Amino acid sequence: MRRYIRSDVAGATYFFTLTLQDRSARYLVDHIAALRASVADAKKRHPFCMDAVVVLPEHLHTLWTLPADDADFGMRWMLIKQGFTRRLREEGLLERRASSTRGTKGERSLWQRRFWEHRIRDDDDFARHVDYIHFNPVKHGWVMRAGDWPYSSLHRYVREGKLPPNWGISAAIQGAFGE
Repeated sequence: MRRYIRSDVAGATYFFTLTLQDRSARYLVDHIAALRASVADAKKRHPFCMDAVVVLPEHLHTLWTLPADDADFGMRWMLIKQGFTRRLREEGLLERRASSTRGTKGERSLWQRRFWEHRIRDDDDFARHVDYIHFNPVKHGWVMRAGDWPYSSLHRYVREGKLPPNWGISAAIQGAFGE
């Protein structure tokens, strides 16, 4: 069995990708309020700064900066995943197989067991990952303009003047309008 070695730098900024077991599911966007509540609960117990995020139907990407004395992002993700699954199960919103099947470690099968994590090295790395996060709905064909995707921190970046309102337009639209 593979042994995964995770970064454990307190106060660092990390990029994460988390995915549902069923890649055709829409739980994350169909139940965005439950996801937001689960994140808020985890942040109350174990604070962190969410620098950027995009939530797609079956996966999400986010950038977090942890407190200076803390490197335990695994605990935070466990709380978020468990909280989201519990909320959906309590409301009767999970399909039977997603709420009852357990893997070898006893976890519910809504989420994939592992997640991708990358420690951000510098300002350029941070900027590339923010762009990747915000452009992801266009990349996956959900929208032609990143600003049309409602579940993204891109809207906050535009409000704060960090990105222009027309940022993240697909090449197909740019070509059609000569942009």
